[in-house]
Amino acid sequence: MPKTRLNVSLDQDLAEFAKLFAAENRTSVADIVTQYLLALKRRVDGEYMEKILSNPVFQQSMEDAQAKLRDGKARWHSYDEVFGD
Repeated sequence: MPKTRLNVSLDQDLAEFAKLFAAENRTSVADIVTQYLLALKRRVDGEYMEKILSNPVFQQSMEDAQAKLRDGKARWHSYDEVFGD
């Protein structure tokens, strides 16, 4: 699907937080906004992700991943390491 530009005005402190959060999570502010809006759209359309989120193994793995990110123990890999040359 083709993309279109959307300008959004935010408070300075919120914009700085978004930039920092994106950099720390190796993503972009645009991707953060896109993921939020997709989640909102799914909820509005009734397409909940409850099945996967309610799975105890999935929930525990998500909590483990978040904990590693918070305490700095996550090991980052390059694109080539993950997908090969």
